[in-house]
Amino acid sequence: MMKEFLTNSYLFGSNAPFVEELYETYLQNPAGVPEQWRDYFDQLQNMPGGGRDVAHAPVIASFAQLAKQNKFAANTNGVADKRQIGVLQMINAYRFLGNRWAQIDPLKRQERPPIAELEPSHYGFTEADLSAPFAIGSFQFQQNPQASLREILEALRQTYCSSIGAEYMYIADIAQKRWLQARLEPIRSTPSFAPEQKKRILERLTAAETLEKYLHTRYVGQKRFSLEGGESAIVAMDTFINTAGSLGVQEIVIGMAHRGRLNVLVNTLGKSPSTLFSEFEGKAASDLSAGDVKYHMGFSSDVNTAGGPVHLTLAFNPSHLEIVNPVVLGSVYARQKRRNQAKEQVLPVLIHGDAAVAGQGINQEILNFSQTRGYGTGGAVHIVINNQIGFTTSDPRDARSSIYCTDIFKMAEAPILHVNGDDPEAVALACQIAIEFRQTFKKDVVIDLLCYRKLGHNEADEPMVTQPLMYKRIAQHPGTRKLYADRLVAQGVLESGEPDEIIAQYRAALDRGELLYNPALSGHTRKYAQDWTLYAKKPYTDVADTRVPLAELKRLAGRLTELPSGFTLHPTVSRVIDARRAMGQGERPLDWGMGENLAYASLVAQGYGVRVSGQDCGRGTFVHRHAVLHDQNREKWDAGSYVPLQNVQEGQAPFVVIDSVLSEAGVLGFEFGYATAEPNELVVWEAQFGDFGNGAQVVIDQFISSGEAKWGRLAGITMLLPHGYEGQGPEHSSARLERYMQLSAENNWQVCVPSTPAQIFHLLRRQMVRSLRKPLVVMTPKSLLRHKDAVSSLDELANGSFQTVIGDVEKLDAKKVKRIILCSGKVYYELAAERAAKGIKDVAIIRIEQLYPFPDDVFTAELAKYPQAKEIVWCQEEPENQGSWYFFASRQLLSRSLPKGHALHLVSRPAAASPAVGYYAKHNAQQKEVVEGAFGPLGQSVAQ
Repeated sequence: MMKEFLTNSYLFGSNAPFVEELYETYLQNPAGVPEQWRDYFDQLQNMPGGGRDVAHAPVIASFAQLAKQNKFAANTNGVADKRQIGVLQMINAYRFLGNRWAQIDPLKRQERPPIAELEPSHYGFTEADLSAPFAIGSFQFQQNPQASLREILEALRQTYCSSIGAEYMYIADIAQKRWLQARLEPIRSTPSFAPEQKKRILERLTAAETLEKYLHTRYVGQKRFSLEGGESAIVAMDTFINTAGSLGVQEIVIGMAHRGRLNVLVNTLGKSPSTLFSEFEGKAASDLSAGDVKYHMGFSSDVNTAGGPVHLTLAFNPSHLEIVNPVVLGSVYARQKRRNQAKEQVLPVLIHGDAAVAGQGINQEILNFSQTRGYGTGGAVHIVINNQIGFTTSDPRDARSSIYCTDIFKMAEAPILHVNGDDPEAVALACQIAIEFRQTFKKDVVIDLLCYRKLGHNEADEPMVTQPLMYKRIAQHPGTRKLYADRLVAQGVLESGEPDEIIAQYRAALDRGELLYNPALSGHTRKYAQDWTLYAKKPYTDVADTRVPLAELKRLAGRLTELPSGFTLHPTVSRVIDARRAMGQGERPLDWGMGENLAYASLVAQGYGVRVSGQDCGRGTFVHRHAVLHDQNREKWDAGSYVPLQNVQEGQAPFVVIDSVLSEAGVLGFEFGYATAEPNELVVWEAQFGDFGNGAQVVIDQFISSGEAKWGRLAGITMLLPHGYEGQGPEHSSARLERYMQLSAENNWQVCVPSTPAQIFHLLRRQMVRSLRKPLVVMTPKSLLRHKDAVSSLDELANGSFQTVIGDVEKLDAKKVKRIILCSGKVYYELAAERAAKGIKDVAIIRIEQLYPFPDDVFTAELAKYPQAKEIVWCQEEPENQGSWYFFASRQLLSRSLPKGHALHLVSRPAAASPAVGYYAKHNAQQKEVVEGAFGPLGQSVAQ
């Protein structure tokens, strides 16, 4: 039956996808494959365990085995069969590789690479074979199952090698590949728009080009990061928004860097040109303490589409190009959750640059969590404005190691449509297909918009210095708008003078500070909008009633320790739950894990949602949280888990805890974006170790610490950063507290070091019950999680509050106190133990639990209790040049509260380049010196 071609190795190994494709064709249409293959597939259906859609891998393996065994003898039809197989292989090759020959470069700089698999001769065909008929298999370019080789070749090249070069054959899901083929192949990737649609495309191109030229002549030399050369991006955005609206999308959140941002603000979101002009002229009023440059600013508006109004949000962003992407995804996720996880109603659109999308690792991070449970938004639409150059001085040979800048998206199996920016109709078609794919399959999809950059990296840059050949071509390019306008005139869609009339009308409107066609609606009310006015412009305050009645605390504790029937805990966890049960009854003091869990339980019972994420936060890196309990007898991964905090009471607010992917920047950016869109949830990111914040420093610096000052963006995100010197070496001791202190100004956030379970309870509750939304940075403990003295009572939760300063808890005679030791964090317990061991009665220890904003009044009042204490010591575990000391010293926060004649001394590790030593013995020696030094003879006072 099967002939000699089965012995040819080219059918197997790397060509296994072809065999799979052949089998898929058979499943859809048995007549679409050669007779010998059809006979074999028919036999396969009758095999034991066979069926109409058997698994593909065994099929391919069986072919390979048959080939190795040479089971079948040749017959007279072997040559004809091999030619038919060649046609099907060639179809497959064009689906895989046709994009390499696609006409997608508007500058036409690259020669077509030699690809043998795209040549008919590779399969043994000659000119004489062009008229011969062949089965077309699954190729969907016509209804007839047969066509001549010439017709097949023409259809393949028009479909895969014209203005759209599609990449999708790496997708594992056959249904997704078939869907894309059904959208591309019947129309040969060629759009057919009505005259009115074509006029709309030209109008968008004209708006984009005219705005850029207007700004270039009116504001000579000012940076604006022009879109010239990539004006089709405005066509893409227009198509996305209108198509999305017709498919049920009601909100779109956009993230993009500065290239073309001003154009998107005006021509997509409808920002008033007069407002933009005021920003160029430095006249724009702002009550922000810092503000930002005009090409970083965000904007929101509502636009009308065929499907109804769509709300657009352009996210604020810094110059760190791609770092806005996870922020957008987090904001989208929060908005989707508000709509009961309606992922089809809220769409993220991320606009990239060609160099940054491949060069910045944040994109790998977001793609890695794009389909996970805690972060999946149902897919983002990605547009790469591909200037083919990156930064002006880049040599293309050094830009990346992959063929395309978009190859990174293949890790998420996102289809990629490369499209020529000089063919705006092809751009519009690709965008329609992209948004339809996203809505259908809830996956990422990519438009690689090949264009060019008419000017340099910015308007003051001269690209000819480093890119003379490229910019000679650009200088000769008439522009996308001109090419398309001439095309419409030639088609009879427009009269010869109409394109220039449209330009004149746009310029006249810009002279008036208006848009000729403003897409923005006025007065539209959105059902799911969040009211941030409750938290805006509120003065910072520490005052908040965070108490929870004792009876309610006991009830919550009961719910936290109640298990489903037959649920088997690990013995270690069982002991933890038993202990918590006793804590809830007041039979033993609360530890840190119980205090934290009671904070979450009380919040969800009160109507505040809680979202906790991090790399090990369900259990807790130090095995203290146990928010997720696991049945030791479970048989499936997705069964046998129980989250007590999701079962506090009927109608409670949601509690979500997510063990995140191994990412810091991506996940923290996501959580920040989530917090900017959801003021009614406690959003917590926990670093596995505090120094893991290093990997997310750009998010911390450019969003969390400064977002309010630059953009007026409020966010109540909480960062839990384990911190403390326990001899774990330089990487896992310090959360780099000094960095957060250095960034502290203008009441931008709170930096706290709670030292008891009651303190973390009230601190977390304070974050929500106040009408204030500021980021919270918490230095959380490690060894203190189980320290015998780091405990609290239920009464402290029921009747207490967060104490920014904790005075000495020992009953000292205040008049006899000669020295006061000031400290924060774990070292307090070591100092207290040293004092007790030596029977010292004349030294008081004060804990500063809130380092910023510094609690001057409370601190001053606490010092006043000890009028005879002339020696004031700041004691910290960290080296002198780290921790909070330099911050205190530079701002005189400690010394300004000291009575006259009091001396301030520092006790710490010596200044060091590394956060901590790696030798355990040396750590112990240093720690001993710090603790003993706080009580020993003091040297000269330190200046502040």
